Amino acid sequence: MKKEDKAIVIEQLSAKLSEYAHFYLVDVTGMNAEATSALRRKCFGSEIKMVVVKNTLLKQALSASEVDFSPLYGALKGNTAVFFCNTANAPAKLIKEMGKEGVPALKAAYAEEGIYVGADQLDALCAIKSKNEVIADVVALLQSPAKNVISALQGAGQTIHGVLKTLGERPE
Repeated sequence: MKKEDKAIVIEQLSAKLSEYAHFYLVDVTGMNAEATSALRRKCFGSEIKMVVVKNTLLKQALSASEVDFSPLYGALKGNTAVFFCNTANAPAKLIKEMGKEGVPALKAAYAEEGIYVGADQLDALCAIKSKNEVIADVVALLQSPAKNVISALQGAGQTIHGVLKTLGERPE
């Protein structure tokens, strides 16, 4: 590959790193063409951009970034595919679903501004909630005490009304 071509690839990778909030480094060693095509289709369906890269070019793109990705450099060995996405846990769920045979395997990930290295981090990455899921949980937690108070007041009002009605209907 010519030096100019390498510079273009590094520039494209750097653009993708800044465009997407999360990325996963995945080992695709041992995947045949059919399995790779199936993986690409699943990635497309999950709004994940899959790019197979040379490790040296990815390392240069990572080092050119403003974020310190140095803990990820050790994972840049063998055949590497990068999954770019805007939902932190989508690639982890896809890898877990597809990786029952061990391929593809997680090498490392950058999700929710945290760096995860090693295949043993897959369950933790699957458990990460997206920003919208966290906001929904907070709103639900904030609404539940108010709903409890309102239902208690409504229930108490009906109880008091029932007692007063019974007392009013009672002969004297």
